[in-house]
Amino acid sequence: MKLGFIYAGQGAQKVGMGVDLYEKYPEFKETFDNVKGVDFDLKKVCFEGPAETLNETQYTQPCMVAFAVGMTKILKNLGVKPICAAGLSLGEYSALYASGVFTEEQVIPLVQFRGNAMQHAVEGRDTKMIAVLGLDKDTVFAGCDKVKAELETKGMVDGQGKILVAEPANFNCPGQITVSGDSAAVDMAAEVFKEMGAKRCLPVKVSGPFHTSLMEPAGNALAERFKSESFGNMEFPVLFNCLGREKKDGEEIPALLEKQVQKSVYFDDTIKAMVDMGVEAFVEIGPGKTLTKFVQKTVSDIPVYGVETVEDIENLLEAIK
Repeated sequence: MKLGFIYAGQGAQKVGMGVDLYEKYPEFKETFDNVKGVDFDLKKVCFEGPAETLNETQYTQPCMVAFAVGMTKILKNLGVKPICAAGLSLGEYSALYASGVFTEEQVIPLVQFRGNAMQHAVEGRDTKMIAVLGLDKDTVFAGCDKVKAELETKGMVDGQGKILVAEPANFNCPGQITVSGDSAAVDMAAEVFKEMGAKRCLPVKVSGPFHTSLMEPAGNALAERFKSESFGNMEFPVLFNCLGREKKDGEEIPALLEKQVQKSVYFDDTIKAMVDMGVEAFVEIGPGKTLTKFVQKTVSDIPVYGVETVEDIENLLEAIK
């Protein structure tokens, strides 16, 4: 069976994730016991919390990627390998680790740096995110353009004199798109989307306006960090968030990751592209079933196996044998 690995992003984390894997699989235990390059007790925060600490971006990101690294090693040792991979936002770094672009020692501290950069990018700024239900891509883009024009007309600016922002952040699946930015602009956008026929506009609890232009300082910080990082060759294709597909010749990974943090995530296009590449089943790696739901709403005839626990791994092996 041709598998596509999809890696969960920030928001899926929960205290205690991976405890049973740590107890059963030496390769998972090795990852958590030997993690280097982070400035906190990763194993303690991941396994014991408290949730308030785990949910802070600079801790969430390395904990989630450590979980993904350990799980990927387990699956590889069991002979479970994908033909391609992708991840939602943060999960893209896990996919790049799995394909051989990043090493284990490299990727965990790298995403802590990313988390810090994202958190610092908009410190003190009043921002929010909403999930827009029932509209397509073109309508959401049109709605955001309308809001931008209205903001410009009213002269609604931030402390630096720049127009406030409300931009599409995540195209998760048909009918579910997130929009993020400055709170006043996003509130305005919610009203516009309702006028355009949105079923609902629901608040999404996140710690920043990720995947919008407000993350430009984080993108710049990452670009500088990547100058001192090495990038290995892919063992199998990774599809990129900001493209919704594989990269082409001339598209470089550092530039795509710099762009990723401040541009929309095309996850629905990514899933369709993976199916076009021959994926017959998806394996969601990470706590929760968020990506499973997105896949089911995008390509309903393709099975998805979530692996979060020892039991999940056993069920996956039985399903694909």
